[in-house]
Amino acid sequence: MLLLRSLQESRSLFPPISKHNCGSRQWQSTTSPGPETPSSLLQPTSNTPNHQDLPSFLSYAARTGLNPTSTVYVGTHYEYTVLNSLRRLHLSLTRVGGRSDAGIDLVGHWHVPPDAPHPLRVLVQCKALKDKAKPSLVRELGGMFAGAPAGWRSDRVVGMLVSSREATGGVREALGRSSWPLVWALVGLDGGVRQCLWNRRAVEVGLDGVGVTVRYLPQRRGGEGGEGVRSEVALTWKGEVMAEPKSVDGGSLVVSDGPDRG
Repeated sequence: MLLLRSLQESRSLFPPISKHNCGSRQWQSTTSPGPETPSSLLQPTSNTPNHQDLPSFLSYAARTGLNPTSTVYVGTHYEYTVLNSLRRLHLSLTRVGGRSDAGIDLVGHWHVPPDAPHPLRVLVQCKALKDKAKPSLVRELGGMFAGAPAGWRSDRVVGMLVSSREATGGVREALGRSSWPLVWALVGLDGGVRQCLWNRRAVEVGLDGVGVTVRYLPQRRGGEGGEGVRSEVALTWKGEVMAEPKSVDGGSLVVSDGPDRG
C-alpha cells in the first residue's frame, strides 16, 4: 500500500490512508564505526574535491567554463539543490555521486521521528527530468541498496528518489508494489519541495507516525510585485508540524524544541 503525501492533492493535513499517519566504488567515512550519537554519525565523504556545495560548484563551473546546458552541469546543480532543500525535511546529506556510484547521488541521515534514538539512514537518487517520470525508475532503485556503502546496509535504511517531475500513477503503483522501503519526493529546479510519498515498507522501517502537510510561506516577488505566498510540504509528527531545522551540529540537524506553530 502506498502512503501519499502530495502538495498538488491537498491544502491541509492529509487524512490517513491506513492506520498509520502517515561497478565498484571506494567509499570513505569521516568517522570510525561506533555508537551512534548526534556528534558521531557515520557520513561518507564527497568524492569531488573541487566542490562541496552549490556555491563552490557554481564557482568551479565558472572557472572551468562548464557548459550550463551540459548533463554534468544540470545534474550536479540539481543534486546540490536537492541536498539543500531536503534539509527542511530533516535530512542531513552528503553528495557522493560519480562514476560507478550504483545510482547513489546523496547519502546521509533522516532525523525522524523526533523521539527515535537514532536517525534513519537514507540513500538518495536525483533525477532532473525533462519528461514525465516512468515506473522503471522505481524498479531500478534496488541497485542502490545492493551498492550501498558500509553502514548503509542495515534494516533501517530508506531509499529515496527525488525528481523534478510529479509521480505518475504508474510510479505510485510501482512504489506500492516494491518490497524496498522507498520514498518519492518532487523537488523543483527552484528548490521547492512540492510532493512527498512513501510505501508501506518505509512506514515499517521507521516512518510510522510521520506525515506531511502544506505550509504557506512568504515569498518576495521581483520588481514591483511586493510580497507573495508560496506553498511547500512540511513534515508532521503525530499531527503536529515538525519545527524546521535551524543548523547542523556534527552531522546532526538541530531544531528548536516543540512543534512549529508558525
